[in-house]
Amino acid sequence: MIRKRSLMRRTAVVAAAGAAALVLAACGGSGGDDGSAGHGGHAATAPSSAPSSSASASASASASASASQGQHNAADVAFAKGMIPHHRQAVEMADLAPGRARSAEVKKLAADIKKAQDPEIRTLSGWLTSWGEDVPAEGAMDHSTLDMSGMGGMGGMGGMGGIMTAEEMTGLENASGKAFDTAFTELMIKHHEGAVEMARTEQADGAHGPARKMAGEIIDSQSAEIEQMNALLGKD
Repeated sequence: MIRKRSLMRRTAVVAAAGAAALVLAACGGSGGDDGSAGHGGHAATAPSSAPSSSASASASASASASASQGQHNAADVAFAKGMIPHHRQAVEMADLAPGRARSAEVKKLAADIKKAQDPEIRTLSGWLTSWGEDVPAEGAMDHSTLDMSGMGGMGGMGGMGGIMTAEEMTGLENASGKAFDTAFTELMIKHHEGAVEMARTEQADGAHGPARKMAGEIIDSQSAEIEQMNALLGKD
């Protein structure tokens, strides 16, 4: 009986020792796992941080891209400040056509010019406002004494060619029928040529993407209208 009890006790001790070993092994394994998890955690944190850094870098790149798109220079300001009064005069000329032109083609051309240039005036004005620049005042244009001092990169009066003098505007206002058609077409050709030249300067020297894009559109549309007007003059 004593031996049996002793054996049983030994068995219990061995079993307990075995269980303890298993527990320790499990703990060790667990500790290893925790260690792994800890490194894994760092590793996981690293990837997690990496995306975070990437996201940050991406946001930075995005901001730079936006800033780049929003960048402008003196040539952009000069383009906007010059093109607004230039366009306004074209619209003023176009407004005379419905009551004075005889040619349906001239009337349509005038309507097309107004339809294209009115929205561009608003866009150009919006850019100047966003850049903290003054928008040329409505009605500030004096055809005979237009102040070109602020034109900067536009090259002064030569950079804003085609602007009509007070005499030319008065002559157009007083004309009608075929005389108006001829005067309007000839003056608008020169006016468009001036705008195309200004737009080419913007494309060469400007930094603002949307302004350079508008300049390209002006070159295309007004060059096509110049051809159309030359053809109209050839019909007379």
